[in-house]
Amino acid sequence: MTKQGDFKRRVRARMAKTGESYATARSQILAEHLDTGAARADDGMSAALHVSNGDCTDLPGTGLAKRVLYWRDVLHEGPVPAVAPDELRQIRANFLLQAGCDDRAEGTAMFVERDRTLAANRDGEYVLWFEADLYDQLQIIQILARLADLGVPAQRITLICIGEHAGIARFGGLGQLTPEQLRELPATNACARLTPAALKLATDAWAAFRAPTPDRWRAIAGTRSSELRFLGEAFDRLSREYPATRDGLSLTERRVLAVVADGASDAGTAFVRAAARETRPYLGDSWCFAMVDRMAHAPVPLLDADPADRPVERGTSLRLTDTGAQVLAGAADHVTLNGIDRWIGGVHLHGRHLPWRWDDGTETIVRLTEQTQEPPHATS
Repeated sequence: MTKQGDFKRRVRARMAKTGESYATARSQILAEHLDTGAARADDGMSAALHVSNGDCTDLPGTGLAKRVLYWRDVLHEGPVPAVAPDELRQIRANFLLQAGCDDRAEGTAMFVERDRTLAANRDGEYVLWFEADLYDQLQIIQILARLADLGVPAQRITLICIGEHAGIARFGGLGQLTPEQLRELPATNACARLTPAALKLATDAWAAFRAPTPDRWRAIAGTRSSELRFLGEAFDRLSREYPATRDGLSLTERRVLAVVADGASDAGTAFVRAAARETRPYLGDSWCFAMVDRMAHAPVPLLDADPADRPVERGTSLRLTDTGAQVLAGAADHVTLNGIDRWIGGVHLHGRHLPWRWDDGTETIVRLTEQTQEPPHATS
């Protein structure tokens, strides 16, 4: 008896029992089959360890996730060098503490427990819930690289990742969705069970991100993957945080100066307007204010901040200085004037003469020769 013949027999048996037409009996049996399949899928989901970017996403409310691990780290800020996991945990904890961002006073304990929970499930399934922006894409590759190190095969990892949602004009994150909307995502093309190729791409990207030079960033930025759909875009955006050859500004710094020049009179307004220029907003207000503070209290300030004797916060008044206007116009170079001390992944950008800059003409990070490390228009 073939499967098709067995199905027809079941339809006729139901017709004899219920008096339904063939079409009605057939549709009812199909519906029962789909419900059973959905229930099995739900059972598989509930047995997995679910990982997401923050507890504002109500995964427990979906009924799909019994165990949820929230991955909290702002990897696009501060050092992320290629060191052993225990050393990296300490480095990240210290950085967040010094930046005043350890708001739960967890220190390394949070990172230790997070990594322990991820590893404890190594024989089970994983479901990752994330978004398209830079913040999330870096977390995804960290998690996937760690799972690869643990020997978890790609087919036991499901990634749910979206960059938009119907009915939301400017999608900001999974936290905007109701449990019902979240529950629908596993049945859409936003959900993919990973392949070995995708897992390898993630581990390659994580290694490139943590390397002491950005030599492999261009390759990752140019990669296209049906599973890691937003990874290349994220690396392209992070590349633009390198000081530009034309003015020594990162893209975020330039956008902040531009909105202040356009009339944003306080830090809160500047943050909102600068974030609105992002294709996918990723930067929190605290990190933006810290960036504004550095530009306002640099040896040659690009911004006047009032009050000047306190760290920049939401209500701080801002005004572009004459030097800030020159830098924004490309007539002076921020790094040459003020130097830089910033980590981007595993790269420590330090001093006034950098070997790498972002080039708007080629839209890549370029390596400068010793003769060209100081832009010719820069003033001191």
